[in-house]
Amino acid sequence: MGRIGWVLSAVSGAVVVVGGLVFLSYSKDIERARSAVATGARTAITAAGPIEYAERDDGVPLLSIHGAGGGWDQGLTNVHDLVGSDFRVIAPSRFGYLGTPIPTDASPAAQADAHVALLSELQIDKAVVVGVSAGARSAIELALRHPDRVSALILIVPGTYAPESPVMVEGSRGSAFVFWLVNTGADFAWWAIEKVAPSVLIRFLGVPPEVVEAAAAKDRDRVTAIIRSVEPLSRRFPGINIDSAPDLHRLPLEKIAAPTVVVSAEDDLFNTLPAAKFAASSIPGAKLVAYDTGGHLLVGHGEEVKKVVSDFLAQAGTMLPSGSRAGTPVRPNSPAPPISSTR
Repeated sequence: MGRIGWVLSAVSGAVVVVGGLVFLSYSKDIERARSAVATGARTAITAAGPIEYAERDDGVPLLSIHGAGGGWDQGLTNVHDLVGSDFRVIAPSRFGYLGTPIPTDASPAAQADAHVALLSELQIDKAVVVGVSAGARSAIELALRHPDRVSALILIVPGTYAPESPVMVEGSRGSAFVFWLVNTGADFAWWAIEKVAPSVLIRFLGVPPEVVEAAAAKDRDRVTAIIRSVEPLSRRFPGINIDSAPDLHRLPLEKIAAPTVVVSAEDDLFNTLPAAKFAASSIPGAKLVAYDTGGHLLVGHGEEVKKVVSDFLAQAGTMLPSGSRAGTPVRPNSPAPPISSTR
């Protein structure tokens, strides 16, 4: 074998070794992700069909409705960042996510009815409802269709209707490629992009990468954790497909009776701020909180949003204001001051 042959042989050997190490690393990570969603949840057989869900803690019932790319696991995480451990959190997997099947009617209205069916199965009469991103669609429908089941409504970066500037998928070429991967449920591709080009996934999740680069270490770590929480992608992409083709239309938001707060950011690459403004201006007494930066994940505003939610829930009569044994639930018959409005 000549010198060129030895070089080619060495290169081929190196490629095989590197490829093997990559495969082992991927296999380890994806198995960890699959194991994480295989335990920790239950399946309730409800009047609306089987619904996978998880619960955490005790106190005032709170229904946590996850966004696109989520599941019960993200539902728990989302609320932990908002309210801590003083609520009985119920976090379902929406239609097509993890262990919840897709019914014939997978509309937000049908999903809202399924949320109520789960609450009924758990013997919960009324709950605080948190809808994040695409989860805000069924949260709003829940407040409209079952007003007696919602004690307060929290909409975070709502992927809902806006009359003039609709919510949209981030339009860069990188995001278009990732969206194609999502549609194929490509676990390895998502994992590989996370390792070699995380900024592509950051943008795909609706956050300008420069916002993350300028953020504190804990905020960067949170974004990284959210990217990883989408794994295994193949267990979530049927639900993502439902969320990515919504039939958004005007709803009678003026009929929502629950106290409501809506939070978004100007630089959300999914353009949720117009929808947030429309919801806050249409729901009686609703409060809008909008940040200039932070993107779809509200990067850098975690503590601020947590205080906004805490104070809002205190006004709604479900917990004490922040600063006075913050996070302690109030008695159900405690009087509640009126909700302020930014309209």
